[in-house]
Amino acid sequence: MSTSHRFSTLQVLLLAAALVVGTGCLSNEDPSTSASDNGWETTFFDDFESFNPENWQDQILWVNNEDQCYLRDGQHGTREVSDGTLKVRVIDLGTPIECDNMSKQGEQHPPTQYVAGRIASKNLKEFSKGRWTARLRVAGSGSDGMFPAWWLLGARNNEPPVQEEDETVCWPQFGSGEIDVFEHHGTAAPEDKYVARSIIELEDQPCNGDWWTYQRDLEANLDVFNEYAVEWQGEDLIFLRNGEEVARNDGLGTVISEPLFAILNFAKIDASPMDTTWTMEVDWVRHERRVTP
Repeated sequence: MSTSHRFSTLQVLLLAAALVVGTGCLSNEDPSTSASDNGWETTFFDDFESFNPENWQDQILWVNNEDQCYLRDGQHGTREVSDGTLKVRVIDLGTPIECDNMSKQGEQHPPTQYVAGRIASKNLKEFSKGRWTARLRVAGSGSDGMFPAWWLLGARNNEPPVQEEDETVCWPQFGSGEIDVFEHHGTAAPEDKYVARSIIELEDQPCNGDWWTYQRDLEANLDVFNEYAVEWQGEDLIFLRNGEEVARNDGLGTVISEPLFAILNFAKIDASPMDTTWTMEVDWVRHERRVTP
C-alpha cells in the first residue's frame, strides 16, 4: 500500500468521525430552545418532568357521545407524569361508576366502566399563530374505539371550564376555532393512520363544524415518538411530522388566527370492548413564535 493511499484513507476516517460527532450534536439538540438563526423563539415549553398546574388543567366535559368518563387529578392513573413523560390513558375499571361529565345540552354522562384523562392549557398558555409541536407516541394503535388527540381550540370557547367573561363563543366560530394536529380514530382507520385538519363552521349550520373539507389522511409509525406540529405560514396552515411538511390547509392561516390553547386527551369513541389499557405518551409540548429580523 502506498503512502499516498494511506493518507487518503486517514482523511476519510477523520471525515467520517467528524460527521458522526456532528450528527450526535444535532440529535441532542435541546427542544426547549430554538436557534435565533432559524427565525423562531420558544414562547412555551413543557417537558413533563412534573405535572405543572401553571401550564395545564383537567378538562371535564362530555362530547362526541364518547363512552368514557374524564377524571380529575389523574385518578385511577388516567393521567400520570413519570420518567420524564406524560401518560394520558383510557382504563377499563371493569365495573361502571357514576360520571359527572356534562354535555353541551346539560345532559350527564351515564355510568361507565371506562375512565380517561384530558388536559388543556386553557387560560394558562394561549398563543396566536406561530408553531405548536408535541412529541408523542401511541402504542398498539388501530384498536376499535381508540381516539387519542393532540389539538388546539380557540381561547374564547364556551365549553368547560368557563373561567373568563369572554368565553362565550360556540365551536367552531372565530374565537373557538379548532385545529387537530394529530388524531387517531381506531374504529375508522387501521394502525399507523392519523389525520390532521382544521375545522370551520358550516355556512348553513351555526355552531356546527365541517370536519371533512380540510382533513388530511396521513401515515406514520405511531408506536414510536414523532414530532407532530402545525405552523402558520403566510395565509396557510402547514402540518409537519419530524420537521417535514406532510399536509397543508390553504388559506386557513388567517381564518384561524385567534389565540388558541392546547389539548391532550385520549377518548373512547364507541362501545367496543377493551383488552388492554390505552396510552398516549407525550415527551414534550412547545410553542414558538417567528422572530422578525
